[in-house]
Amino acid sequence: MESKKWYFLLAVAAIFFMSSSFSPEDENTATLTVEITNVKNKKGRVQIGLYNNYKNFPKVGKHHKMVRIKPTGKTIQHKFTGLKPGKYAIGIYHDENGDKKCNKNMIGVPTEAYAFSRNFRPSLSTPKFSDCSFSLQKARKISIKLVY
Repeated sequence: MESKKWYFLLAVAAIFFMSSSFSPEDENTATLTVEITNVKNKKGRVQIGLYNNYKNFPKVGKHHKMVRIKPTGKTIQHKFTGLKPGKYAIGIYHDENGDKKCNKNMIGVPTEAYAFSRNFRPSLSTPKFSDCSFSLQKARKISIKLVY
């Protein structure tokens, strides 16, 4: 009787191990580590919006994934996992006052720190997806500098 119990437990453990370790989803996903530099203070949150198409970029609330991070120093990082390989772009702002929006002056220029992937700096208009997009295949780390 004890040997049947042992074989049963061994079989359950083997099935669990095989199903969780060799998932096809794990093989076809990518990881993106975003490093944000030039963080001036620890107020509020830094919002990172990850976009995967040109139609939504860089509209707040239209991101593919989003995270808000409490700044802990001059450089902070976040890792996005489980992403499909493809083209992505990032829009970031430092929401110092915690109102969950990127505040702008009367002519539309951000009054809170902001940044875009590829460290693209728009001059007089909102950047295009093609200005900021990058390819992600497996694992990648990018560094983006906030502009105040």
